[in-house]
Amino acid sequence: MSRTDTLLLLDFDGTVAVGHGPVHAYARAAASSLDPDARRAFLAEATAAVEGLGDPVPAGRGAGRSDARGASADGLLPLDGYDLVRVLAEKHGVGPLALSAAYLASRHALGTDDAPVSAPLGLAAVLAEVRTEATVVLATNAPAIRLPETLAALGLAGLLDGVLTEVGKPAGMAAVLDRLGVAPAGPVRALSVGDVWANDLAPVAARGHATALISRRPPPEARPTWTVPDLPALYPALREWVRADGRTAPSQPQPARVPARVTTEG
Repeated sequence: MSRTDTLLLLDFDGTVAVGHGPVHAYARAAASSLDPDARRAFLAEATAAVEGLGDPVPAGRGAGRSDARGASADGLLPLDGYDLVRVLAEKHGVGPLALSAAYLASRHALGTDDAPVSAPLGLAAVLAEVRTEATVVLATNAPAIRLPETLAALGLAGLLDGVLTEVGKPAGMAAVLDRLGVAPAGPVRALSVGDVWANDLAPVAARGHATALISRRPPPEARPTWTVPDLPALYPALREWVRADGRTAPSQPQPARVPARVTTEG
């Protein structure tokens, strides 16, 4: 296999950039539309719930889940921190326009002291290594706001062959995979790495390719090739996969279901 027909597809929030800083910034911005008493109540609940997600920030370059999570209108638990804040904000009366503005405000703060993030320990060195044998592409639902600056602050500038924003996962992943040549029968073999099964991995698994889920508590419908608590735990398998010749089947491949729910996180 060559570099051009081996693809490593990375999510951004919760994968390449870890930490709850941007989610807290989203909550604070959403709270600004509430009266003081409601603001305090919402922020107390949102802060406790986000911190209860149970995924501590790994040591690295820097700029569990909770029963406090509310169920959304469709009865499903939130997909990630952003979705969690949205659910709680709606419960406290924050409307869709205010939530949209709050999300954009949180992205304008990305990577600053108001919304800090870190890179997983050793990620830059691993990407520099695997890029000799694979194409590395970042695909996120987030807009491009402060993305170049944050990638640079995380030490990842120049280590990605492509950055795709506002992808619209999970439905939008089909166009991304088509563009990158990721089909059930080739010509490109792919490994997708992310923290949200429905958005980052299920569309790739549905085409028969490898996936790695970063989660301490995977959802019951998830069928990734690998499940790891954090990205550094994947590095040995990632190196092995990149260097394989494509004829080695992933361990315990599973069928995938692609849910319809979308989160703005990416």
